Amino acid sequence: MMIIPCIDLMGRKVVQLVQGQENSKVLELPEPLAVLKRFAAFPQLQIIDLDAAMGRPAQTDIIQKLAARKPCRVGGGIRSVERAQEVIRQGAVKVIVGSSAFTGQGINHPFLEKLAAAIPWQMLMIAVDCLDDHVAIHGWKEVLPLTSSEALPQLERYCSEFLCTCIDVEGKHQGTRLEWFRKLREATALPITAAGGITTDEEIKVLEEMGMHAALGVAIYRRFFPELFGAASTRLPRP
Repeated sequence: MMIIPCIDLMGRKVVQLVQGQENSKVLELPEPLAVLKRFAAFPQLQIIDLDAAMGRPAQTDIIQKLAARKPCRVGGGIRSVERAQEVIRQGAVKVIVGSSAFTGQGINHPFLEKLAAAIPWQMLMIAVDCLDDHVAIHGWKEVLPLTSSEALPQLERYCSEFLCTCIDVEGKHQGTRLEWFRKLREATALPITAAGGITTDEEIKVLEEMGMHAALGVAIYRRFFPELFGAASTRLPRP
């Protein structure tokens, strides 16, 4: 089980948002490489290019520099096979596909079939982000009738792992919803990286008992950047 720090990029800075809302930054750091150095003890990082996800130019040079220094799983704006291949060329160990894995009605099988034919299976992750247990796409602005338990089994043949975010608590630093993750664990045998509101050592221990990785945002910054929050919390995880 890994603890995976999240580096979300926007405007060439590292940010943390509440529920993915651009106007809700709770953190902004101007030097992505300096952030990476603080997280040097962790085996892997998760890089999400929020600009690319929002349709703006991708921050390819920053991603390439980060991936050259540390194994990185990279997502944000992966809307084509070509873009996925580009991210791998930039050094990503895994590509995270989000909204493009879905349509307004359900699973985007044609796109995923093309992607799976072009990218090694072990390098593909699919993000299943849910609001009130329904898959949310396009910056979490469109909520599908598809639930997490319906989505995961249909997606298994296309990827090696899932990234599952509980949007309801994302960025709030008030704890996550462990029962939701238990439900996900019952829906698939593939590895799952849990994200969204994970705050305490106790939550991480429960997720580890479920066999899940934990991707941390605000919580990890509170521990490794205490100067930004006044004081370090004793309730935060260590590498």
